[in-house]
Amino acid sequence: MSLLTVLLQAQSGGSGMSMIIMMVAIFAIMYFFMIRPQNKKQKEIQKFRNSITPGTDVVTAGGIYGKVKEVNEADNTLMVEIASGVKIKIARTSVYQGVPSEMASGK
Repeated sequence: MSLLTVLLQAQSGGSGMSMIIMMVAIFAIMYFFMIRPQNKKQKEIQKFRNSITPGTDVVTAGGIYGKVKEVNEADNTLMVEIASGVKIKIARTSVYQGVPSEMASGK
């Protein structure tokens, strides 16, 4: 909080330079607390999507749990079995996460 206090005191001086410093500080804070973590999470999701192989348990964006049966690289889709004998074709980009092992085993 001391940085914020210093910046607020600098702004009360009224100079244009202090306003520029304040704007840069606000952008830096937003970058490190909002933009950077979001980019990191997106990279992790993309890495997971690229590593999907048949047999991987997944959760779709719609909340459907299933097991990947086929991966079609040509049209970037997955064939997911959601129940015994029930398969659906989904876009690879609609898969957001793997299923925790305790959920996959049905415990």
